[in-house]
Parts: sequence; C-alpha cells; structure tokens
Amino acid sequence: MYHHMQGSPQASTQKKSVLSIQFSLEVDFVLETVNKLTSEHGVSLQAETIIHSDHGYHYTSHKFINILHDKKLRQSMSRRGNCWDNAPQESFFGHMKDHIKPKLANCLTFDEVKVVVDDYMDYYNNRRYQWKLAKLSPNEFHNFVTTGKYPLGIPRIPPAPVIQKQGYL
Repeated sequence: MYHHMQGSPQASTQKKSVLSIQFSLEVDFVLETVNKLTSEHGVSLQAETIIHSDHGYHYTSHKFINILHDKKLRQSMSRRGNCWDNAPQESFFGHMKDHIKPKLANCLTFDEVKVVVDDYMDYYNNRRYQWKLAKLSPNEFHNFVTTGKYPLGIPRIPPAPVIQKQGYL
C-alpha cells in the first residue's frame, strides 16, 4: 500500500511511501499502516489523499474500509484484471525489485530484508531525482509544491506547480 497526494495532471507530487513492512498476512498490519500514515502525516492529509490498493482481502475488509472512512481518506482500487490503473505502483515496485534484488540475495532474516527495503525507500524519496518532478527527489518536489521554494540553485527555476482539486472519475 502506498499513499499518493493527488494533483492536477500537470503537477502531481508523486509521493510514494512504504510505511510498514510486516511478516504477516493479517488485516491488522494494513490498519497499523493507515494509523501510522495519519499519525506521521495527519496535518498534510486531505480529502484528496488517495489510498490505492489491489483487491486483496486486506483492502476489501470492513475494518480497512471503515478506518479509511473514519480518517476521511479516499480509497482507490484497481479494477479486477486491469493492471493499467495500477501502473504507477507496478512501475515503482518493478524498479525497486530490480534495484534491491542483488542485496536481497544476501539476506538471511526478515530484519535484514526490512533494512534493505528501508534503505531503498530512503534513497527513492530523498536522493532519486526525477525529470518529471522538476529534477527533484519526491520529497523535495513535495516541499516545492507545498511551499513554492525550489531547493536547487539553478539559473532557470521552474514555476511552482499548482495543485488543483479533481472530481471523481
């Protein structure tokens, strides 16, 4: 599961975060993840925040649906058999798997796997610069969008994107 701060087609914060890695298939781990998301980012979350997932039983459970409703978060789910509306997530995890696969081969414990994934998430969010994000990392771009301050000292500073509310499709 990841959260995505939805913006206009021209300016989306593209913020992806893995908040919880568990060695469990219990529903409680996704509930814990939502609680962690709201405790760490509560002030910045808005009704436009989308929690996107697949149709796994965790995400179709009444507990999960109710916690999203209680926290005023929007749920988005891929249509069955349609990978295209889940393409950003699939792309992200594909890149992550390619990047960490050699490191995972050396892991002997779950705690070692967590360290590898946490290190990748830190790299992705803070040091992986992306052309579509005004040449910034996802966290830098999020700060640029929310504050209007561009963090790099370059001659041609791009204008700060304006996030617009979008209706439901």
